Amino acid sequence: MLRWLYLQQKAVAFRAQPPHRESRASLQALKNLIAEADLILETCPPLPENRTAACREALRAALALTDDLLKHSRMDAAALLGHKGGSVIARKLGVEHYRKMAATRKTHRGGRPRKEQ
Repeated sequence: MLRWLYLQQKAVAFRAQPPHRESRASLQALKNLIAEADLILETCPPLPENRTAACREALRAALALTDDLLKHSRMDAAALLGHKGGSVIARKLGVEHYRKMAATRKTHRGGRPRKEQ
């Protein structure tokens, strides 16, 4: 959602709030609610046209999804990538890139290369 702020006759757009990841407690609360609904359906008499079985199947799928979200909420994106990031970059840039980096480090010549005319 964008909000508009007028400063000296200029419209400036900014995000109201950054999107937040669901907290672990709210995911656990959602899992508990789904489990409770499944328990209620398990103990009530069956509904006509096989509705109880369909509802329980959907609730089991929702439970599996919340379990998966809870499991992955423990790790951040960098931990999920693991050591794969460096090998992918090495394959993309090649050995010559790392040689040039090492050479500039040894001669204390970091930064952007000079423009060739």
